[in-house]
Amino acid sequence: MSFAQDIQKFAQHCIDNADLVVRKTVLDVGKSLVERTPVGNPELWQNPDNKPDGYVGGHARANWSHSIDVLVNQEFKEIDATGGASIDRIVGSVPVKAAGKVHYIQNSLPYMQALEDGHSTQAPAGIVAVTEVEFHDYVEKAIGELT
Repeated sequence: MSFAQDIQKFAQHCIDNADLVVRKTVLDVGKSLVERTPVGNPELWQNPDNKPDGYVGGHARANWSHSIDVLVNQEFKEIDATGGASIDRIVGSVPVKAAGKVHYIQNSLPYMQALEDGHSTQAPAGIVAVTEVEFHDYVEKAIGELT
């Protein structure tokens, strides 16, 4: 193999590793956001008797999505207390060639800011803020999985 081919192979290896690290980091951040999102529980409300008929928690958790290079403002009608629909949506939208792109993980529900600001006793420190503090750990974990 020539020197030029060795350099090209090395460069491709670096690109492939960057794609793996970015993809893994985006997926882990997305999963963290979904799992940290409180699920409405009337028993924890100040006035549990104000629960609407047929109320089921999980709308906020079901509304996380991922997009590339542009924010997409959309609401999903799903109710999913497990967050599986959001996690599947994120996994399905993060490309294998993930490096070099701007990744957005968002929740467009109008009450998400209140949840982020500690409105829920289930997430008093927020959702995004806590995940943001851990971001470096997600990157380090993804890098560590390369070896």
